[in-house]
Formats: sequence, C-alpha cells, structure tokens
Amino acid sequence: MVDGANILHVKQTDEGVLRLTMDDQRTRNALSEGMMKSLIEEITKASSSDFIRVIVIASKGPVFSAGHDLKKITQVRNQNDSGQEYFEKLFDTCSLLMKLIVSCPKPVIAEVPGIATAAGCQLVASCDLATASDSAQFATPGVNIGLFCSTPMVALSRNVSKKHAMEMLLTGDMIDAGKAKEIGLINSYFPVTELTKETMVLANKIASKSSMTISIGKNAFYGQSDLDLSSAYEYTSKVMVENLLKEDAKEGIGAFIEKRPPTWGDK
Repeated sequence: MVDGANILHVKQTDEGVLRLTMDDQRTRNALSEGMMKSLIEEITKASSSDFIRVIVIASKGPVFSAGHDLKKITQVRNQNDSGQEYFEKLFDTCSLLMKLIVSCPKPVIAEVPGIATAAGCQLVASCDLATASDSAQFATPGVNIGLFCSTPMVALSRNVSKKHAMEMLLTGDMIDAGKAKEIGLINSYFPVTELTKETMVLANKIASKSSMTISIGKNAFYGQSDLDLSSAYEYTSKVMVENLLKEDAKEGIGAFIEKRPPTWGDK
C-alpha cells in the first residue's frame, strides 16, 4: 500500500462493489499526493479484478474534497525552482487519476455528502455517475485566488454545457445540489442520512449486470463521444457486432426470449 493509504478506507461488498472512502478531514480531504496515489492504486487493482464490478468514491466529514492542498502548495514555493517540479508532478498525478477513472472498465460513482471544490469538483465530474446529499455544494473557485481551474475545467466541460461550465469557472460561485443536477454535474441527490443507502442501491443494480457488457459499453461511450456522427456510428456498429458474439449476449437474449433471469458468465 502506498504512503497515505491510512487516509483512504477500502471496503468490498459481497455484491462486488468497492467503496473507497477518503478520510483526511484535517486537510478537508485534499487531493494530496498520498490521497491521489492511494486512489490510483486501488482503482488500478480493481480494473483487473474479476470480482469488483462497481467502484464508489465516498468521503468522511462535511467536505467531499476541497481540491489540492493549498498550504502544501504555498510551502514548496520556497524551493529553488519556486515549486515548479512539485507542481508538475502534482498535476501529472491528478491528470493520471482522472484519466484512470474514465478508462477503468468498472463504472465509478462519486458519493458526495458535502462540499466539492476545485479538483474535488473535478473528481466528481470525472466519475461516470454521481450522487449527492441535498446539502452538497460544488464550485471551481480558483479564479477567486488568482489560479484559474484549468484542469478541473477539462472534466467539468465534458459534463455540463459550455455556458454552465464557464459560469462556474468565471465566477467561482458555489452551486447547490439542485442546480448541480439541473446542469448534469450529478445524477441525483438525497437527504444525507439516505445518501449511502441510495448510492448502494444504484451500485448494486449496476453490479447485477454482466460486467463484460458494462465494460464494453463504458469504453464505447467515451470512445464515440469525440467522433463525428458518421465515425461514431461506424465505431459503435463494430462494437455491437463484437458484443453480440460474446457469450453473455447470447445468454441475455436467450433469457429474455425464454422469460427467465439471465445467468451471467461475464464473457
């Protein structure tokens, strides 16, 4: 386990749901090097696991994640290079984490009980799905401190419309859970006492599907998203053929015709 793993709690359910709970309340669950490396390690292992079917990224405390540790960023400015090497490594690691979430064959759900700002908001936007408490808030407030949220912008602008993204980025204002759902940053919100239960209902529903089919579908979703219309249909037509030749497609279609529950082999 990498350094910093004590700030990330790992729990695996019998249904194949992996819960990764950030618990560094001293730093408001900052995406420190230790936290990000721990998330990368666990998601990488889950990606190749035959048992893990869904990943949930959750948190302890009133803040889901406040983004990067500004105190640490300030400290390294005293280095000879004014912190440039540290900054480059920090954002390279962050970009690796966000890309890993997207490329991971398992669906990743963000469970947000409270505030998610800057890179914390980026983490939410990078996940495939997101649930939140009705008191959750979201912001990309870097503009308020002279540091534009350029890397959070990548994930944010791929989740919400350009004007909604630009409003968050240019004003730095907080938005509540209702607004976040309205613009597509999250899927749903619940009373905080019901959040984990409702998130697990969603996770277990997805976990009950063929993991092979889910993996093909997630990869195809992101693969076609930046293609032009003709290329997207050409690409996904090939994916459909590939999918139809899999055993689980044969089993699922047969089960539907025969009016029985399918038995997935995940192949």
